[in-house]
Amino acid sequence: MIRFDDRVAIVTGAGVGLGRCHALGLAERGAKVVVNDLGATTDGASTGSDAAQKVVAEIEALGGEAIAHGADVSNAEQVNDMIVKTMEKWGRIDILINNAGILRDKTFGKMTMDDFRKVVDVHLIGTANCCHAVWPHMRAAQYGRIVVTTSASGLYGNFGQSNYGAAKAGVMGLMNVLHLEGARDNIRVNTLAPTAATRMTENLLPPEALELLKPETITPGVLYLVSEDGPSRKILGAGAGHFALTRVYETAGALIEGDITPEAVAAKWDQISAPQGQEELADAFGQTRKFALSAAKAKGIKLDW
Repeated sequence: MIRFDDRVAIVTGAGVGLGRCHALGLAERGAKVVVNDLGATTDGASTGSDAAQKVVAEIEALGGEAIAHGADVSNAEQVNDMIVKTMEKWGRIDILINNAGILRDKTFGKMTMDDFRKVVDVHLIGTANCCHAVWPHMRAAQYGRIVVTTSASGLYGNFGQSNYGAAKAGVMGLMNVLHLEGARDNIRVNTLAPTAATRMTENLLPPEALELLKPETITPGVLYLVSEDGPSRKILGAGAGHFALTRVYETAGALIEGDITPEAVAAKWDQISAPQGQEELADAFGQTRKFALSAAKAKGIKLDW
């Protein structure tokens, strides 16, 4: 039985939709929850909602403990204030679920750079702000569970979402590095790639699909990711009760000997792109070692690497 008794969790964007479901799911299994919500519309244009306080009331009605905080995750000072208040209240932070987000969809040619920056600020910088603020507390406790939220738009692309897609691809890169840096302190970091019926998708999906893609079908996957025995550095796709892992692979590739020209690359393209022997790499230097060892072997050079 996965439980979170005595654990303290922060969930951003938890006033509605997926975030609300994550917060309630944690509370139902014993966690004390910080319900963060700015109270903004889906494009981040207005504030003032009491949505976070309503979720706190729901948790308290279940017999749980929760507090609300209205920090704008893209504002580091407000995020730091949320962490200070959490530590004053409960003295620890065990779990962080980065869920807050906005949409400002438009084709790239018609999009203003202000709209591009704002979406990146909320999704990518906002995630980094929250991770950075909880990091020293998790390191001191030698325990932390973090989830960042990506999207199929970032992993695979989606027309009209260059700002959103760029930000969502960025959080995957953040996860990769935080996984490596947090391992020695028992901080595990994973990525959720949800497809859910929320305010941000209600105008993008048919009604029949929305009925299947309820947030409640996704939250169980998140609760596993932030559990004590959960994994690290996984990208979990989730929707309608279906779960899958996204992995980044690199093909075995081909070594070009002699003149390294564009024509030589073109001639070996089939071998470069062949899936046989493809693998996941543990870190950036995995690729460097692979390429250097391949070239050294062809030249008869012994590399002690």
